[in-house]
Amino acid sequence: MTEPTQYNEVALMVTHYNRSQSLERLLKSFEDLDMLFGEVVVSDDGSQPEHISYMRELQKTYSFNLVTTPKNKGLGNNLNKGQNAVTKPLTLYVQEDFVPQPIFKEKFEFSLKKMEQQPSLDLVRYYSYFKYPYLEPVGKGFSKMDFGFWKKGYKKFYLYSDHPHLRRSTFFNRFGEYPEGIIGDKTEYQMMMSLLVNKAEALYFDEHKSLFHQVNSEDEPSTMDRSSVRFSKNLGITLVRHLYRHIRFNYNYLIGARKLKRPRP
Repeated sequence: MTEPTQYNEVALMVTHYNRSQSLERLLKSFEDLDMLFGEVVVSDDGSQPEHISYMRELQKTYSFNLVTTPKNKGLGNNLNKGQNAVTKPLTLYVQEDFVPQPIFKEKFEFSLKKMEQQPSLDLVRYYSYFKYPYLEPVGKGFSKMDFGFWKKGYKKFYLYSDHPHLRRSTFFNRFGEYPEGIIGDKTEYQMMMSLLVNKAEALYFDEHKSLFHQVNSEDEPSTMDRSSVRFSKNLGITLVRHLYRHIRFNYNYLIGARKLKRPRP
């Protein structure tokens, strides 16, 4: 029997909303990989009572810190209160509907060493919907994300996403807290701009869908509402969407996001 590996300096932070069985699957997946963390924080965004009760039962098995709120306050608030509850130097952030794959443990340990060896490294990304366009290989399937304003296309701006990643728990000192009181997509977008303006350094796993799988079942479907226009494959809508993003991203980076500039700690 393999002895579990203890990552004492790492907190696993999971955001949750009305998908307690998905949360159980995620926690069991890490257990099956023999991965133990210095602490586990589950930040709940005002789930229904039956899910809260189920999580209270799960605590007896997985011993996590459950951070709750009496009502749903949105993605930004859920991320902020979860991160602020972390006491370890590094945070592995995962949403409850993801499942780590068997290869993840090996790749996680490599990225953990990178974070320890390179104090300037802000985060390591493990998943994305599409491959980041500008990458410089650093080994073991990882690459440095190479953002440059004059590089072609607008997908270069996607340095950050809310998908699974490892980051320093001082993340807010560098980039500020997540904006609250706005829809989830805008919360993610503003944090993305803050990372770009503040010149974040990030690594990225090239096979971007191999370390985690996202699972949305009929019993516990996705809880994120997104505009149908955002994902429409209609040619006309697609062209307009790409043009809009190109103009918006460049404008926000050059002008609108400068207020997000922060001194490096």
